[in-house]
Amino acid sequence: MTEWDIKKLRILRTLAEQGTVTATAEALHMTPSAVSQQLTNLARQLGVPLLEAQGRRVRLTDAAHLVLRHTEAVFAQLERADAELAGYLAGDAGEVRIGAFSTAVPALVVPAVAALRRTRPGVEVRVREAEAAESYALLSAGAVDLALSLAAHAPTARDGRFTRLTLLEDPLDVALPPDHPLADAADLRLADLSGDPWIYGGSGPWSEITRNACEAAGFVPEQAHSASGWTAILAMVGAGMGVALVPRMVSGRASGPVVRVLSRERPARHVIAAVRRGSESAPAVAHVLDALRRAAADQP
Repeated sequence: MTEWDIKKLRILRTLAEQGTVTATAEALHMTPSAVSQQLTNLARQLGVPLLEAQGRRVRLTDAAHLVLRHTEAVFAQLERADAELAGYLAGDAGEVRIGAFSTAVPALVVPAVAALRRTRPGVEVRVREAEAAESYALLSAGAVDLALSLAAHAPTARDGRFTRLTLLEDPLDVALPPDHPLADAADLRLADLSGDPWIYGGSGPWSEITRNACEAAGFVPEQAHSASGWTAILAMVGAGMGVALVPRMVSGRASGPVVRVLSRERPARHVIAAVRRGSESAPAVAHVLDALRRAAADQP
């Protein structure tokens, strides 16, 4: 029977994720020569070529991809073993590190942590604000245990590294200046605001979400101002500088602008939680996921 080396398999998986030996070495805090040597030894142990030259870089062989398909199942099972062992040794105690996007922290993470302090005081939560791309890199590398992100910017459900759970559908409302002609309109549609100046980020997820919602309503929004923080966006709307789409998790705490629910279009974003596959059965992780579900259910 082939002797499988977990450490070397982890290096191979990281190379598949990072794309280069140099990036793999940086991610694993190794030297490039050590990464190459470990992969050469793994190929020798398995009896198949794992890498082939492609210009100045290397690419994974078909045999390497075959090995990786089985490796994901191996790592998932090891996560389950770690989870069961943690439950045996620590019961309901344990530390869970969360990577979450900015608006999810006050709306979901903080209420979940407050509830856990009352019901599971042995579970310690550490929070790290991170956007989707960073949070999944941290999750894959083991730097966080749970990632909160928008579904549109998460790996697909077929990604074998992660287990995804949908937490909530967060509707998008529109924020208007207090003296806007449509602030008191009985029936407000997104298309009614096609001639208004808009405020949203110059790039990133919220820029994409705003443009997509407006284009679905039949117009391209004219961007008057660019901002990525909700404090700045709502302050500019309140000052009469433009209108903006705002997630319900934010609009429920807004003051200054008039926030209206759209009567026709129902744009929304979907918030998901993801963990490394197999780790969802760890007692502490399971308690945090349950607290996040309850916090999501309490959203307006």
